Amino acid sequence: MRTPLLLTALTLVLAAPALAAETPSCVGLPDHTDLQTAIKSVTAEENGGLALNMWASVVDRSGVVCAVAYSGANEGEQWPGSRVISAQKANTANAFSLKGLALSTGNLYSATQPGGPLFGLQESNPVDTSVAYAGNAADFGTTKDPMTGKRIGGVNVFGGGLALYNDKGDIVGALGVSGDTSCADHNIAWKVRHGLKLDFVPAGVAADKTDQIIYDITGGKSAGGYGHPTCGGKEDTIAQGLPPVSHKATEPKKEAPAQ
Repeated sequence: MRTPLLLTALTLVLAAPALAAETPSCVGLPDHTDLQTAIKSVTAEENGGLALNMWASVVDRSGVVCAVAYSGANEGEQWPGSRVISAQKANTANAFSLKGLALSTGNLYSATQPGGPLFGLQESNPVDTSVAYAGNAADFGTTKDPMTGKRIGGVNVFGGGLALYNDKGDIVGALGVSGDTSCADHNIAWKVRHGLKLDFVPAGVAADKTDQIIYDITGGKSAGGYGHPTCGGKEDTIAQGLPPVSHKATEPKKEAPAQ
């Protein structure tokens, strides 16, 4: 009778490293309550677009989902397909941003179109469908969301995904939101990140050296190569009034010793 027990124990020991590898490193990132509070607050504001409810997801630096939330009263009050898209956007912004350079998902649009230098990027890291569609739909967007604690993957190349930087300038993961026009998604993500105080962006490709969305497409071509199309509403005007990113804290200057 001891042999089965011994085999079970050995199986658990051998499996432990694999389980540990899937444990998210979410220290310093918003939990479900923080994320839900933020997305509800920002969605209630004017963001352009269709004024719809939203999904929001956060991933850590390794791409593991830390939290998924929605702004409506239940999981059915947002576009169902936008749940996975929000996580996909978070994965993209994390995957293609570095400590010294932030790229929003909106910055990737033009380069990934046919003939662009990054065409095909959106096919490079497919969504893990076993993670995306697992579990009970009633748990989606709650603390029990089946995506939480797992890597979702995916690449998305329109507005709504932003890398997250702490006050030391370290990239700690990313945020993705989805549920409205892609331009409104960007505005909402920007406000949520600012409210969470994780927008200490080091550099970017926009004119203000951030990962702000860029509206410079004329005749189907982006002047700078990182452009995003407008969405037909007031989103581009609202983007001009979004709060500036935070600045990395600097150590206070040491006073010279008295002579």
